[in-house]
Amino acid sequence: LLTQGIDNPFGTMISSMAYNFYPILAILIGFGVIISKKDIGPMAKAEKRTRETGKLLNDTAKPMLSSEVTSYEPKEGIQAKAYNMIVPLATMVFMMPINLAYTGWDAVEGASSFGDHVFKAIGEGSGSSSVLYAVLTAILVAMVLYRSQKIMKTKEMIDLTLKGISELMPLALLMLLAFAIGDACNELGTGQFVANWSKEWLSPAFLPAIIFIISSFIAFSTGTSWGTFAIMMAIAIPMAEIHSAPLALVVAATLGGGIFGDHCSPISDTSIISSMASASDHIDHINTQLPYAMIGGLLTLLLYVILGLMLI
Repeated sequence: LLTQGIDNPFGTMISSMAYNFYPILAILIGFGVIISKKDIGPMAKAEKRTRETGKLLNDTAKPMLSSEVTSYEPKEGIQAKAYNMIVPLATMVFMMPINLAYTGWDAVEGASSFGDHVFKAIGEGSGSSSVLYAVLTAILVAMVLYRSQKIMKTKEMIDLTLKGISELMPLALLMLLAFAIGDACNELGTGQFVANWSKEWLSPAFLPAIIFIISSFIAFSTGTSWGTFAIMMAIAIPMAEIHSAPLALVVAATLGGGIFGDHCSPISDTSIISSMASASDHIDHINTQLPYAMIGGLLTLLLYVILGLMLI
Protein backbone atom coordinates (compact mmCIF):
# COMPACT_ATOMS: atom_id res chain seq x y z
CA LEU A 1 0.00 0.00 0.00
CA LEU A 2 2.85 2.37 0.82
CA THR A 3 4.46 1.81 -2.58
CA GLN A 4 1.13 2.72 -4.23
CA GLY A 5 1.19 6.16 -2.65
CA ILE A 6 -1.28 5.49 0.17
CA ASP A 7 -0.56 8.06 2.89
CA ASN A 8 -1.91 5.95 5.76
CA PRO A 9 -1.51 2.25 4.84
CA PHE A 10 -2.21 1.05 8.39
CA GLY A 11 -5.46 3.00 8.60
CA THR A 12 -6.49 1.74 5.15
CA MET A 13 -5.86 -1.85 6.22
CA ILE A 14 -7.91 -1.37 9.40
CA SER A 15 -10.81 0.21 7.50
CA SER A 16 -10.77 -2.59 4.90
CA MET A 17 -11.26 -5.29 7.54
CA ALA A 18 -15.00 -4.57 7.71
CA TYR A 19 -15.31 -5.45 4.00
CA ASN A 20 -12.99 -8.48 4.02
CA PHE A 21 -15.89 -10.90 3.88
CA TYR A 22 -14.22 -14.17 2.88
CA PRO A 23 -12.06 -14.67 6.01
CA ILE A 24 -15.04 -13.71 8.18
CA LEU A 25 -17.34 -16.16 6.38
CA ALA A 26 -14.68 -18.91 6.48
CA ILE A 27 -14.54 -18.61 10.28
CA LEU A 28 -18.34 -18.53 10.57
CA ILE A 29 -18.67 -21.59 8.31
CA GLY A 30 -16.11 -23.39 10.46
CA PHE A 31 -18.06 -22.61 13.62
CA GLY A 32 -21.27 -23.67 11.86
CA VAL A 33 -19.82 -27.07 10.99
CA ILE A 34 -18.54 -27.54 14.56
CA ILE A 35 -21.86 -26.61 16.15
CA SER A 36 -24.11 -28.49 13.69
CA LYS A 37 -21.77 -31.50 13.43
CA LYS A 38 -22.83 -31.75 9.78
CA ASP A 39 -20.42 -32.14 6.88
CA ILE A 40 -21.00 -31.88 3.13
CA GLY A 41 -19.47 -33.31 -0.02
CA PRO A 42 -16.31 -35.46 0.15
CA MET A 43 -15.87 -34.63 3.85
CA ALA A 44 -19.25 -36.17 4.65
CA LYS A 45 -18.25 -39.32 2.75
CA ALA A 46 -14.93 -39.46 4.61
CA GLU A 47 -16.72 -39.08 7.96
CA LYS A 48 -19.13 -41.86 7.03
CA ARG A 49 -16.28 -44.17 5.96
CA THR A 50 -14.39 -43.59 9.20
CA ARG A 51 -17.47 -44.20 11.37
CA GLU A 52 -18.44 -47.38 9.52
CA THR A 53 -15.05 -48.95 8.79
CA GLY A 54 -12.61 -47.16 11.10
CA LYS A 55 -10.42 -46.20 8.11
CA LEU A 56 -8.94 -42.74 8.42
CA LEU A 57 -7.75 -42.75 4.79
CA ASN A 58 -9.23 -44.20 1.61
CA ASP A 59 -7.57 -47.22 0.00
CA THR A 60 -5.71 -45.17 -2.66
CA ALA A 61 -4.60 -42.35 -0.36
CA LYS A 62 -0.95 -41.33 -0.16
CA PRO A 63 -0.32 -39.49 3.13
CA MET A 64 1.75 -36.36 2.64
CA LEU A 65 4.43 -36.49 5.30
CA SER A 66 7.69 -34.61 5.14
CA SER A 67 10.74 -36.75 5.80
CA GLU A 68 12.18 -33.77 7.67
CA VAL A 69 9.30 -34.08 10.13
CA THR A 70 9.23 -37.85 10.49
CA SER A 71 13.01 -38.13 10.84
CA TYR A 72 12.95 -36.14 14.08
CA GLU A 73 11.99 -38.45 16.91
CA PRO A 74 10.21 -37.08 20.02
CA LYS A 75 12.40 -36.74 23.09
CA GLU A 76 12.11 -39.61 25.53
CA GLY A 77 11.50 -38.93 29.19
CA ILE A 78 10.38 -35.34 28.59
CA GLN A 79 7.03 -34.34 30.05
CA ALA A 80 4.85 -32.45 27.57
CA LYS A 81 4.14 -28.89 28.72
CA ALA A 82 1.77 -26.57 26.88
CA TYR A 83 3.68 -23.41 27.77
CA ASN A 84 6.68 -24.64 25.77
CA MET A 85 4.59 -23.91 22.67
CA ILE A 86 2.38 -21.07 23.96
CA VAL A 87 5.14 -18.82 25.34
CA PRO A 88 7.15 -18.52 22.05
CA LEU A 89 3.96 -17.97 20.02
CA ALA A 90 2.67 -15.37 22.48
CA THR A 91 6.07 -13.67 22.38
CA MET A 92 5.91 -13.39 18.59
CA VAL A 93 2.39 -11.91 18.66
CA PHE A 94 3.26 -9.54 21.52
CA MET A 95 6.41 -8.28 19.79
CA MET A 96 4.67 -7.37 16.52
CA PRO A 97 3.05 -4.08 17.64
CA ILE A 98 6.15 -3.21 19.68
CA ASN A 99 8.38 -3.66 16.62
CA LEU A 100 5.95 -1.75 14.40
CA ALA A 101 6.00 1.15 16.85
CA TYR A 102 9.81 0.99 17.08
CA THR A 103 10.41 0.97 13.32
CA GLY A 104 7.90 3.75 12.69
CA TRP A 105 8.63 5.95 15.72
CA ASP A 106 10.87 8.51 13.99
CA ALA A 107 8.50 8.90 11.03
CA VAL A 108 5.63 10.29 13.13
CA GLU A 109 4.90 14.00 12.91
CA GLY A 110 2.36 16.09 14.79
CA ALA A 111 1.28 13.57 17.44
CA SER A 112 -1.02 15.09 20.07
CA SER A 113 -0.11 12.67 22.86
CA PHE A 114 2.09 9.68 23.66
CA GLY A 115 -0.76 7.28 22.84
CA ASP A 116 -1.39 9.07 19.54
CA HIS A 117 2.34 8.88 18.77
CA VAL A 118 2.34 5.11 19.43
CA PHE A 119 -0.73 4.53 17.24
CA LYS A 120 0.69 6.57 14.38
CA ALA A 121 4.10 4.88 14.78
CA ILE A 122 2.47 1.46 14.36
CA GLY A 123 0.88 2.73 11.16
CA GLU A 124 4.24 4.03 9.89
CA GLY A 125 6.21 0.92 10.95
CA SER A 126 7.90 -1.55 8.64
CA GLY A 127 5.84 -4.74 8.48
CA SER A 128 8.61 -6.91 7.03
CA SER A 129 11.22 -5.80 9.58
CA SER A 130 8.72 -6.15 12.43
CA VAL A 131 7.86 -9.73 11.44
CA LEU A 132 11.57 -10.58 11.21
CA TYR A 133 12.32 -9.12 14.65
CA ALA A 134 9.26 -10.80 16.20
CA VAL A 135 10.17 -14.22 14.80
CA LEU A 136 13.81 -13.91 15.89
CA THR A 137 12.71 -12.89 19.39
CA ALA A 138 10.32 -15.84 19.57
CA ILE A 139 13.07 -18.25 18.46
CA LEU A 140 15.46 -16.89 21.08
CA VAL A 141 12.79 -17.18 23.80
CA ALA A 142 12.09 -20.77 22.71
CA MET A 143 15.80 -21.60 22.80
CA VAL A 144 16.21 -20.20 26.30
CA LEU A 145 13.07 -22.01 27.43
CA TYR A 146 14.14 -25.40 26.04
CA ARG A 147 17.78 -25.04 27.12
CA SER A 148 16.80 -24.13 30.70
CA GLN A 149 14.75 -27.33 30.89
CA LYS A 150 17.54 -29.34 29.26
CA ILE A 151 15.18 -30.46 26.50
CA MET A 152 17.65 -29.63 23.72
CA LYS A 153 21.28 -28.68 23.38
CA THR A 154 22.23 -25.35 21.82
CA LYS A 155 23.78 -26.91 18.71
CA GLU A 156 20.70 -29.08 18.20
CA MET A 157 18.38 -26.05 18.35
CA ILE A 158 20.54 -24.08 15.90
CA ASP A 159 20.55 -27.02 13.47
CA LEU A 160 16.76 -27.33 13.65
CA THR A 161 16.33 -23.59 13.15
CA LEU A 162 18.52 -23.61 10.05
CA LYS A 163 16.69 -26.68 8.74
CA GLY A 164 13.36 -24.88 9.16
CA ILE A 165 14.70 -21.80 7.35
CA SER A 166 15.93 -23.96 4.45
CA GLU A 167 12.45 -25.48 4.09
CA LEU A 168 11.06 -21.98 3.44
CA MET A 169 13.57 -21.03 0.73
CA PRO A 170 11.29 -22.02 -2.21
CA LEU A 171 8.49 -19.93 -0.70
CA ALA A 172 10.88 -16.99 -0.19
CA LEU A 173 11.98 -17.24 -3.82
CA LEU A 174 8.36 -17.28 -4.99
CA MET A 175 7.62 -14.21 -2.87
CA LEU A 176 10.69 -12.43 -4.26
CA LEU A 177 9.55 -13.03 -7.84
CA ALA A 178 5.97 -11.98 -7.02
CA PHE A 179 7.12 -8.67 -5.49
CA ALA A 180 9.41 -8.17 -8.47
CA ILE A 181 6.39 -8.52 -10.79
CA GLY A 182 4.47 -6.09 -8.59
CA ASP A 183 7.28 -3.53 -8.74
CA ALA A 184 7.57 -3.99 -12.51
CA CYS A 185 3.81 -3.42 -12.91
CA ASN A 186 4.10 -0.29 -10.77
CA GLU A 187 7.03 1.10 -12.78
CA LEU A 188 5.35 0.32 -16.11
CA GLY A 189 2.07 1.87 -15.00
CA THR A 190 0.17 -1.37 -15.60
CA GLY A 191 -2.50 -0.48 -13.05
CA GLN A 192 -3.05 2.96 -14.59
CA PHE A 193 -3.22 1.43 -18.08
CA VAL A 194 -5.75 -1.23 -17.05
CA ALA A 195 -7.78 1.36 -15.14
CA ASN A 196 -7.97 3.73 -18.12
CA TRP A 197 -8.66 0.86 -20.52
CA SER A 198 -11.53 -0.45 -18.40
CA LYS A 199 -13.03 2.96 -17.68
CA GLU A 200 -15.05 2.97 -20.91
CA TRP A 201 -16.75 -0.39 -20.49
CA LEU A 202 -16.50 -1.47 -16.84
CA SER A 203 -19.30 -0.45 -14.52
CA PRO A 204 -17.70 0.84 -11.28
CA ALA A 205 -20.38 -0.98 -9.28
CA PHE A 206 -18.91 -4.33 -10.31
CA LEU A 207 -15.27 -3.36 -9.69
CA PRO A 208 -14.95 -5.00 -6.21
CA ALA A 209 -16.44 -8.27 -7.50
CA ILE A 210 -14.15 -8.32 -10.55
CA ILE A 211 -11.07 -7.53 -8.42
CA PHE A 212 -12.08 -10.41 -6.11
CA ILE A 213 -12.37 -12.83 -9.05
CA ILE A 214 -9.03 -11.81 -10.61
CA SER A 215 -7.21 -12.03 -7.26
CA SER A 216 -8.74 -15.46 -6.66
CA PHE A 217 -7.58 -16.71 -10.06
CA ILE A 218 -4.00 -15.44 -9.58
CA ALA A 219 -3.76 -16.90 -6.06
CA PHE A 220 -5.17 -20.24 -7.23
CA SER A 221 -2.69 -20.35 -10.12
CA THR A 222 0.39 -19.31 -8.12
CA GLY A 223 -0.50 -20.85 -4.76
CA THR A 224 0.44 -17.73 -2.81
CA SER A 225 -1.84 -15.09 -1.33
CA TRP A 226 1.01 -12.71 -0.45
CA GLY A 227 2.37 -12.88 -3.98
CA THR A 228 -1.12 -12.07 -5.25
CA PHE A 229 -1.31 -9.04 -2.96
CA ALA A 230 2.00 -7.76 -4.34
CA ILE A 231 0.81 -8.11 -7.94
CA MET A 232 -2.81 -6.99 -7.56
CA MET A 233 -2.33 -3.95 -5.32
CA ALA A 234 -0.41 -2.28 -8.17
CA ILE A 235 -3.44 -2.81 -10.41
CA ALA A 236 -6.42 -2.56 -8.05
CA ILE A 237 -5.56 0.78 -6.37
CA PRO A 238 -5.26 2.79 -9.64
CA MET A 239 -8.53 1.20 -10.80
CA ALA A 240 -10.22 2.29 -7.56
CA GLU A 241 -9.00 5.87 -8.12
CA ILE A 242 -10.06 5.99 -11.79
CA HIS A 243 -13.52 4.54 -11.08
CA SER A 244 -14.01 6.56 -7.86
CA ALA A 245 -14.58 3.37 -5.85
CA PRO A 246 -14.07 3.21 -2.05
CA LEU A 247 -10.42 2.33 -1.52
CA ALA A 248 -11.10 0.21 1.58
CA LEU A 249 -13.62 -1.90 -0.34
CA VAL A 250 -11.25 -2.54 -3.26
CA VAL A 251 -8.35 -3.36 -0.93
CA ALA A 252 -10.59 -5.81 0.96
CA ALA A 253 -11.66 -7.46 -2.31
CA THR A 254 -7.99 -7.85 -3.29
CA LEU A 255 -7.05 -9.40 0.05
CA GLY A 256 -10.14 -11.62 0.23
CA GLY A 257 -9.66 -12.87 -3.32
CA GLY A 258 -6.03 -13.74 -2.60
CA ILE A 259 -6.98 -15.69 0.50
CA PHE A 260 -9.86 -17.50 -1.24
CA GLY A 261 -7.70 -18.55 -4.21
CA ASP A 262 -4.91 -19.64 -1.88
CA HIS A 263 -7.42 -21.65 0.17
CA CYS A 264 -8.59 -23.54 -2.94
CA SER A 265 -5.18 -24.02 -4.59
CA PRO A 266 -3.56 -27.48 -4.49
CA ILE A 267 -0.11 -25.85 -4.82
CA SER A 268 -0.63 -23.45 -1.91
CA ASP A 269 2.01 -23.68 0.80
CA THR A 270 -0.68 -23.47 3.51
CA SER A 271 -2.66 -26.34 1.95
CA ILE A 272 0.48 -28.45 1.63
CA ILE A 273 1.44 -27.76 5.26
CA SER A 274 -2.10 -28.70 6.37
CA SER A 275 -1.85 -32.01 4.49
CA MET A 276 1.56 -32.68 6.02
CA ALA A 277 0.45 -31.79 9.53
CA SER A 278 -2.64 -34.01 9.36
CA ALA A 279 -0.82 -36.82 7.51
CA SER A 280 -3.59 -36.91 4.92
CA ASP A 281 -3.65 -37.38 1.16
CA HIS A 282 -3.12 -33.93 -0.32
CA ILE A 283 -5.73 -34.19 -3.08
CA ASP A 284 -8.24 -35.60 -0.60
CA HIS A 285 -7.56 -32.61 1.64
CA ILE A 286 -8.18 -30.17 -1.23
CA ASN A 287 -11.37 -31.98 -2.29
CA THR A 288 -12.80 -32.02 1.22
CA GLN A 289 -12.19 -28.32 1.91
CA LEU A 290 -13.24 -27.07 -1.55
CA PRO A 291 -17.05 -27.16 -1.00
CA TYR A 292 -16.77 -25.06 2.16
CA ALA A 293 -14.40 -22.62 0.46
CA MET A 294 -16.71 -22.31 -2.57
CA ILE A 295 -19.69 -21.51 -0.34
CA GLY A 296 -17.71 -18.73 1.33
CA GLY A 297 -16.34 -17.50 -2.00
CA LEU A 298 -19.75 -17.33 -3.72
CA LEU A 299 -21.34 -15.56 -0.75
CA THR A 300 -18.42 -13.09 -0.72
CA LEU A 301 -18.83 -12.42 -4.44
CA LEU A 302 -22.54 -11.76 -3.94
CA LEU A 303 -21.82 -9.35 -1.09
CA TYR A 304 -19.31 -7.42 -3.21
CA VAL A 305 -21.86 -7.10 -6.01
CA ILE A 306 -24.50 -5.81 -3.57
CA LEU A 307 -22.12 -3.38 -1.87
CA GLY A 308 -20.83 -2.18 -5.23
CA LEU A 309 -24.34 -1.36 -6.37
CA MET A 310 -25.07 0.39 -3.07
CA LEU A 311 -21.85 2.38 -2.54
CA ILE A 312 -20.49 3.15 -6.01
